[in-house]
Amino acid sequence: MNLGLLGASMVLGMAALGSGMGIGCVAQATIGAWKKCYLTNKAAPMTLLVFSGFPLTNTFYAFIMMTEIKNVAFANPQDGLFYLGFSIVSGIAIGITAVIQGKAAAAACDAFAETGKGFAQNIAIVGVIEPVALFVMVLTMISL
Repeated sequence: MNLGLLGASMVLGMAALGSGMGIGCVAQATIGAWKKCYLTNKAAPMTLLVFSGFPLTNTFYAFIMMTEIKNVAFANPQDGLFYLGFSIVSGIAIGITAVIQGKAAAAACDAFAETGKGFAQNIAIVGVIEPVALFVMVLTMISL
């Protein structure tokens, strides 16, 4: 059994799990923010949907990693345990980043809906979290 191939699928699964949790956080906040707007007879800003997409990108990064890990693990089955461990740690890092990004995006939704101000600043701060997942992807692929 090639444990590296198992790891390749785990990196995608763990990142997707984190993306789902992050999107869940921001989706709940978006709905709550719109509710506040409706209750106060304010227009519900559709721009809040922008925040919902942030945690999703981590799944794409993990897919790219999965493909590379799969290729390397298939070519070197004797190192499968190494690739499995590497994949698990990388998947957890990317998944946690997605959850944190979802929580930050949720706060941004609430703040923007309440004040109608700071959209660009909110995008910037949620975007600052994104490079963590990118660095994990790039550095993992370099290390393979």
